[in-house]
Amino acid sequence: MKRAFNHPAKGSSIRVDPIRDAKDIRLIKKILSDQPRNLALFVVGINTNLRASDLLRIKVGDVRYLKIGEYFTLREKKTGKLRSITVNKAVFEVTADLIASIPFAQDDDFLFQSRKKNSASGGMLTVSYLNSLVKEWCREINLRGNYGAHTLRKTFGYIHRTVFGTDIPTLMEMFNHSSQRQTLTYLGIQPREINDAYLKEI
Repeated sequence: MKRAFNHPAKGSSIRVDPIRDAKDIRLIKKILSDQPRNLALFVVGINTNLRASDLLRIKVGDVRYLKIGEYFTLREKKTGKLRSITVNKAVFEVTADLIASIPFAQDDDFLFQSRKKNSASGGMLTVSYLNSLVKEWCREINLRGNYGAHTLRKTFGYIHRTVFGTDIPTLMEMFNHSSQRQTLTYLGIQPREINDAYLKEI
């Protein structure tokens, strides 16, 4: 049976890809432009390097009163460590638009609300649902590879390294990795950088 192009084979090790091309990021933003919640999920995800489980726990009050350059703090579910997340212009704009679309939201409500108001999660989206959303978005723009909720966090690191030139020690600290090699492997850019180095003529 032929498998879908953005799903791993059954029984294989699941390692999702980052979105590597800025053009593809723009395309996804375009198809989500009339969906405030999903656009905010995507934009906040690729601009903060939060794990999916932490991204979905952001509350309305965490961002409602912030200006560009200010930050909010949350405790990582996986590590238990406090993280400070600075709000850039893109995050500010999409979260402001999202909050405007849910005018009766209270500060204690989850920012990314489930449409199932009486769900056991208290209205919070699940990681598995976000996983299916990211797969759907990538499928809509015919993006080949393995994609899922973790793609958002990986895209942050990949674009920072390859487009913005953020150095590996800084990214290592941001991702809380134990070595630079781990960061390079995690982002999936080490083989490409080595290949590019060999192609340079002396």
